[in-house]
Amino acid sequence: MKRNRFFHILAAIALVAGIGLTAASCSEDKLGETIFPDPKSELDPNSYSYQLDKWLKTNFLDVYNLDYQYKMEDVGTNMNYNLVPASYSQSLDVAVLTKYLWFDAYKEVTGSEEFLKTYGPRIIMLIGSPAYNPTSGTMILGLAEGGIKVSIFRVNEMNTEDFASLNEYMFKTMHHEFSHILHQTKTIPREFQLISLGHYDSSNWQDRDEGVVASLGFISTYGSSEMREDFAEIIANYITKTQEDWDHWMDMASRGWATDAEDELADNVTYYCYYYYKNNDASNGPTYCKESQVVHEGDNKYFGTGKDSSGNRIIVYDVEDTDGVDGVAVLNQKVQIARTWFAEEWGIDLDKLRQIVQYRQLNFNLEELRKQVTDIK
Repeated sequence: MKRNRFFHILAAIALVAGIGLTAASCSEDKLGETIFPDPKSELDPNSYSYQLDKWLKTNFLDVYNLDYQYKMEDVGTNMNYNLVPASYSQSLDVAVLTKYLWFDAYKEVTGSEEFLKTYGPRIIMLIGSPAYNPTSGTMILGLAEGGIKVSIFRVNEMNTEDFASLNEYMFKTMHHEFSHILHQTKTIPREFQLISLGHYDSSNWQDRDEGVVASLGFISTYGSSEMREDFAEIIANYITKTQEDWDHWMDMASRGWATDAEDELADNVTYYCYYYYKNNDASNGPTYCKESQVVHEGDNKYFGTGKDSSGNRIIVYDVEDTDGVDGVAVLNQKVQIARTWFAEEWGIDLDKLRQIVQYRQLNFNLEELRKQVTDIK
């Protein structure tokens, strides 16, 4: 069967190798309060962006020594991509959500601001558009560079009315990129590095089906690209996925899935295994099929009233799990390694952090969060 190809999501990391920070000092030199030569302490009250600029200085620069940039300077971006700046209104929303869902969550779980003062990024840059990779059909949502800078893309397309979209494109990206910063500081456990050897695909991960990678013990198609992304994706998805979404993925991990080669054997029959169209809309792409949505007629099973492009009812096949991997067990093992790593290396209870983030992302009032900025005089 020929599947449609969509742009796949890439929460990518740019590991900046060989960053050399050279310092010349003498005994009289003293460290200042910030690493930035211009702390932007004098803001223009008449500027259209004064309220947001002041809020960012008060909540990020003064507290975390972090320069939160939303007025895009092209010298700080990759010139190979055609990028646009983030809008003011969207930047305001992302900024208050960054604090509430990332920085404040870590402050709550650790009991202070010191953890992110020590290990957090020093620059966050917002970019209005995604960065497209035309050769692979992917788009970059985030970059973590050398443990210093995090770039968040696609800000102008963020839909604040759609929680699932926010979670996929924004919240998860934040935690993914911060996971990269953490493992650049303290090494990924060797046990994790060995679990899925032989199952990564750095070249064609974007063409793999979600069901196939779930059955192999990955939490996302991008996580199946390489070990470092696998580690960051396990952490970010465990923290941000709702329990319903997590259970959905574990259900896929427990099943067998069809491959393209097997699809060809179906001849003129649409081969969907446990796939189905979300909301009965084929443009959403196929996903897994719940048992309650399968119609049984004799030896055949159909997905409800779903039909293929020729108008034929979609036949659903059970597929034997022959990949030799217990996907559920592997996913649980990866989470346990991440849980132990957080506890032993960082003194953080990963499950408590997940509980805090889950509550915050389901119970925030964006209008109230915005008032932190708009009420500034």
